[in-house]
Amino acid sequence: MLDSPNTAVPTTEAEVIQYLKRHGAKDMLRFLTAGSVDDGKSTLIGRLLYDSKMIYEDQLAAVIEASSIHGTTDTDFDPALLTDGLKAEREQGITIDVAYRYFSTDKRNFIIADTPGHEQYTRNMATGASTCDLAVILVDARHGVLEQTRRHSFIASLLGIRHLAVCINKMDLVDYSQETYERIRHEYEGFAAKLQGVDLHFIPISALRGDNVVDPSEHMPWYQGGSLLYYLETVPVSTDRNLIDMRFPVQYVLRPDLNYRGYCGTIASGVLRTGDEVVALPSGRRTRVASITTYEGDVAEAFPPMAVTVTVEDEVDVSRGDMLTHVNNRPHVAQDFEAIVVWMNEEPLKLNGSYLIKSTTNLVPAAITDLRYRFDINSLHRLEAKTLQVNEIGRVAISAHRAICFDPYTRNRSTGAFIIIDRSTNATVGAGMILDQGKSARETTPATAEPKSTHIRREVSHVSPAERAGLLKQKAATLWLTGLSGSGKSTIAQALERALFDRGQACFILDGDNIRHGLNRDLGFNASDRTENIRRVSEVASLLNDAGLLVITSFISPYRDDRAKAREIVGPERFIEVFVDTPLETCEQRDPKGLYQKARAGEIAQFTGIDAPYEAPEEAEITLSTATTPAAESAARIIAFMERQHLFPAR
Repeated sequence: MLDSPNTAVPTTEAEVIQYLKRHGAKDMLRFLTAGSVDDGKSTLIGRLLYDSKMIYEDQLAAVIEASSIHGTTDTDFDPALLTDGLKAEREQGITIDVAYRYFSTDKRNFIIADTPGHEQYTRNMATGASTCDLAVILVDARHGVLEQTRRHSFIASLLGIRHLAVCINKMDLVDYSQETYERIRHEYEGFAAKLQGVDLHFIPISALRGDNVVDPSEHMPWYQGGSLLYYLETVPVSTDRNLIDMRFPVQYVLRPDLNYRGYCGTIASGVLRTGDEVVALPSGRRTRVASITTYEGDVAEAFPPMAVTVTVEDEVDVSRGDMLTHVNNRPHVAQDFEAIVVWMNEEPLKLNGSYLIKSTTNLVPAAITDLRYRFDINSLHRLEAKTLQVNEIGRVAISAHRAICFDPYTRNRSTGAFIIIDRSTNATVGAGMILDQGKSARETTPATAEPKSTHIRREVSHVSPAERAGLLKQKAATLWLTGLSGSGKSTIAQALERALFDRGQACFILDGDNIRHGLNRDLGFNASDRTENIRRVSEVASLLNDAGLLVITSFISPYRDDRAKAREIVGPERFIEVFVDTPLETCEQRDPKGLYQKARAGEIAQFTGIDAPYEAPEEAEITLSTATTPAAESAARIIAFMERQHLFPAR
């Protein structure tokens, strides 16, 4: 490597040790270069590496040789070729993919992401920006602020990059004019006034000639703000990192033997210490940290981005996608949220289409239920839109099929970011930043949670359950019929109610459609509304059981978690799960309400079995197959089971 002019080469053992200690203690700054095409991003990085003596002699020789073939600067050295490594990039003189480079000075270590300027590669720029602390936004002094300059600046601010170094480049081509610099600075400040929470720093430079890149320029004595490298070495970024909100997403459960259970993952934010009381989300179970282990051995504390294995004192059910947090500092746990999304796919966004959301270590099916608006990149005004095209940015409402743990992106970049994956192609089609929960978001609440009001109390009936059972000659229970639409649930429920009534048993049906005409008329069919639908029905079934009745429910209830909560609300001793196991093909052939046909035609979104999942029961008390068994026979099987459970006398 070329010798750096400001670095003394260590010669003795003591100097080497001191040198290693000093450089090992330096902090890291990740930054990217962004802006419109041909603004000089790759040239700037090449000049930065060359003038700071951070390239090897053989690399320099290769670049000089390549400059005679692919160079675009009419000189024997084109700095851009240090980063434009792809053949297609050199042939076209553009950056296509994100190129990462590492270099170091006495004050800091740096990782640079050289991102493309072309609009069609905006997705690559967003990817490169996702882990950066600072963005160097280049503006061609001849052209001023362009649409792509605004787009990259906006994306950088959305991604939580708080420091923007606006480098007005190619000042040598405008005779180092202060008037040109001030005009562009004023123009950019007018645009940036609409960006929230950004720190702007302007530098006039010539990346090709090296003016104000590493050393101050002699051609611009009117500028006294220091070089770009000086700014990169001194800008404070340590306070930007979140060391308050401890978040540990579990990536893997380690079970080498029966005596050890460790939870592996990377600390996303905050500090975790042995002995800390933590809560496992979304279950809400509390425990304490027993040990924290790294590759080098046990440690007393861990912080981002350390990869660790954590053990806890109690037997807690934790799996991949769950999160450990401090008890009094928890993220949101919800199925519905709103986010800003950068769309990255040539296929436009499909409202109510079925996607996968990857958030921390969690991968869940989800649908984008609403597009609130999209942004006009030039004015940042909000525009009505029905979809997002490639590289467009908008605010959306998302409904996941189960709860995820998240923070607002502005508070925690690690837990507030996610990507959107196309389920059919497995391609990443979008990147999102979560906002605070939207109006439709409902946080998941444990079935046994205390009510919000503290001024209520339970009243005890003067009639005991045993007295009711003696009067009605039956024990109360809930028959929970679950299965796909068209499986025959309602037909079996009606046959069962008739048969029980004819035997003299007091019973009542809670049917899905009937409930949605009254009690649950305010609920839709997204994941959170389905969950609330089942919760309310479970509470009603529990009350009817308290009155001594036999309750028959007929609901698709596609999620195991929802049915488990229903069992908890009703009471395990009174809950009987009946799985009406009918193949999807059979249900589609029946299609009594024409719903499958509408779902296939795209008229109904998030329809169970088509673009929304059905999680079949794993241990149902009764399983029925209506493909081969008539409804009356199925009802008879249920009654026989109830007799064996001594819910009423056998005949």
